[in-house]
Amino acid sequence: MTVMAAQPTSRLIKMRRICGYGTVVAVMPYMLIKIVWTFGIFLPNDEMGEADWRAINATTAVLAAVGILLAVAFIQPWGERLPAWLIVLPVWVGTGLLVPMLVLAPVLGPAAMSQDEQADASNDLWAYEQVLVMISLVGVGIGLPLALAGYARARWPEALSGPVDGGEAAGGTRSLQITVARLLAAGCVALGLVKVFWAAGVTVGLDADRLSYRDMWWHLLSLSMGVWAFLGAWGLLVLTGRRGARKFLVPMAASWISSGMLFSYSLYSLLTNLGTKRPAPESEVAHLLAGQAGTVLGVLMGMVILLVLHDRRRALREAA
Repeated sequence: MTVMAAQPTSRLIKMRRICGYGTVVAVMPYMLIKIVWTFGIFLPNDEMGEADWRAINATTAVLAAVGILLAVAFIQPWGERLPAWLIVLPVWVGTGLLVPMLVLAPVLGPAAMSQDEQADASNDLWAYEQVLVMISLVGVGIGLPLALAGYARARWPEALSGPVDGGEAAGGTRSLQITVARLLAAGCVALGLVKVFWAAGVTVGLDADRLSYRDMWWHLLSLSMGVWAFLGAWGLLVLTGRRGARKFLVPMAASWISSGMLFSYSLYSLLTNLGTKRPAPESEVAHLLAGQAGTVLGVLMGMVILLVLHDRRRALREAA
């Protein structure tokens, strides 16, 4: 029994270390490129030398540095002693940004390079920079969630293991969770339908003078957000209703990634639309409503997930 218990622990520690160190190696080129761009060196075009783009590059460089620190925390003993919020908040935003992008990277990467070549705004160095950026994003998108999985399983086993129905804790908030989850699921479905319709070519809510801005990036990101909104609605209903899946991990991962994506991508879209000269294809009202809806839905979904995990942990402790 001792040997059998030690083997999964050993594999878990090994996975955490490999993925953690792999994440550090993968994200380093991305961070260095963003730092270089922030200082106006090796810029692919003149537009990225302006103050708004430099601010965006500086922000993403800081995020990359945070990703490196998180990866190190996941593989070091002191990482398990950090306050939970210091780990959960950046990981929630990071997984929401990276995991959906990981799925789209094989398409968006070549599409971006092709678009730059057609616009005659790139050079040979920029082509290599893009390759490094995509490798970094894919590497961190794979390594960081896997390192997190090993870390979370060691520190919060109730968040990843066991059946969906973990029991009922005394004084729990399940009735509140179900009510709020149903309202949020309805909001996610509504937002998801809008995004999927836009991705399919529907122009309702779009600015007729800016339809040319609907490039492949915009279509795929709209479709991705719509799909993840549907997955988040399903995951949230399963977590609170405790029906629809056997394992807790699947709906937990779906709702976690979905809530993080809705929040981070919606907020990023609102900020970049204000900070850059390239407007969104949506009308101002539609863009504002969709962005704010995604941000609010993401935050509230995250709060419901925390309630579910809190009650689940108490129930498991009471049953032990």
